[in-house]
Amino acid sequence: MIAPYALLLATSGDVSVPAPISEAQAPDQIVDDVATRSVEIVASAATDFSALPAVDAAASAAPVQFATASRYRVYNREAERVLPVGLAPEKGLQVKTILVARSISALFPEIQNIGGVRADSLRWHPDGLALDVMIPNASSAEGVALGNRIVAFALNNADRFDLQDCIWRGMYYTPSGVKAGGYGHYDHVHITTHGGGYPTGGEVYIR
Repeated sequence: MIAPYALLLATSGDVSVPAPISEAQAPDQIVDDVATRSVEIVASAATDFSALPAVDAAASAAPVQFATASRYRVYNREAERVLPVGLAPEKGLQVKTILVARSISALFPEIQNIGGVRADSLRWHPDGLALDVMIPNASSAEGVALGNRIVAFALNNADRFDLQDCIWRGMYYTPSGVKAGGYGHYDHVHITTHGGGYPTGGEVYIR
């Protein structure tokens, strides 16, 4: 009885037999630097138990082998790394921009609004390359500190986000350096990526 009980705990009471993952079910793109990871998170269709062949109980003498609870705990830990949809409307955004938006939404609960695609004379927002991370009470000490942390987070993850630049409180930040003066953006952090292409619907975004 130990193995089924451990399995029940590890799967939060949802015990099912996963169907084999076909090539058609695999995500089109894992949006992260996961080349060194051993686990991919992909969607799995529910099993149709009615399609399974009947089993002759008398002929089935071998005991049922349950997967170990530790295997399910590993799966659950990896599943928790999948980023949910964030605050930014994602229609028209490119995949690296979506990754930034979801990451900021997950890690900075103080943020309540992130703008994405909009009309503009420059191509960054219309092409889905840019975000406007709105800072609450942006002129306060707390607001300035929050904006600074978001800029630092983006720069620290520049390779992962394929970051082009950040603009905040008159400063223009790039992975190679910073320029001061005349850049505006005092109520939001502007973040631009190199895009990575438009999503096809099969992407999985990883923390």
